[in-house]
Amino acid sequence: MKSLKYLAVFLFFSIITLTAAAQDAVVIEDGNFIRGTIQGTDFISVSIKTDDGEVKLFNAKDIKQFLWNGETYYSMPFVIHKKQDFRFFKLVEGGAINLYSMGGHAGPEQPKRSRVRVMPSIGLGIGTGGFGSGIGFGGGLSFVTGGGRRNDQPQQDRHALYYIEKPGFGDMQEITPDPYNSDANYNYIKTTLLDKMSDDNDLVNRIQHMDNFDVKAIQSLIEAYNGVHQQ
Repeated sequence: MKSLKYLAVFLFFSIITLTAAAQDAVVIEDGNFIRGTIQGTDFISVSIKTDDGEVKLFNAKDIKQFLWNGETYYSMPFVIHKKQDFRFFKLVEGGAINLYSMGGHAGPEQPKRSRVRVMPSIGLGIGTGGFGSGIGFGGGLSFVTGGGRRNDQPQQDRHALYYIEKPGFGDMQEITPDPYNSDANYNYIKTTLLDKMSDDNDLVNRIQHMDNFDVKAIQSLIEAYNGVHQQ
């Protein structure tokens, strides 16, 4: 009976611990965080309902990151209309190579795609690449304005932008697939991936023989790379 009693107590506290661990949180700085339930984000700010029922709103510039449904969103400097601001980037894949996304369906409001670029920070910078026929906005990020269609692709969420980063090996670059898989976009993504994964012959060969790149394919390549290469 004693053993059953101790087992019941152990299971009770295990459930409490797992529930707390799975709870959303806003990390203001290391060691300073607020637990609760994230209400939503527009990638500029985030709201959280604390355990006592109070709803608090935090701007990206005022916190380090937040955790929502097991996913991590990092605050990083951003430039819009020539002024520095901060935005949240969701970590899609992390390791030797990081893949981030910004925008999409995480919040009710989506950040505008035009006239923006990423500013350097610790572990974050700006690449010198582009989408070939895109319009650059300083620092090398550029967005597609045209190009030939390679083949019809399923429509992806056009609000989401994707960024790739290999810490210590250059700056972060946008790597958002064109839903129409234009030649300029295809060549840019292929060149970017080959550059980031040049030390993996198997993946280089795989990339060389790929006909198109969608988000799922890019994520799969990065996941495969991180599974072999340590950060």
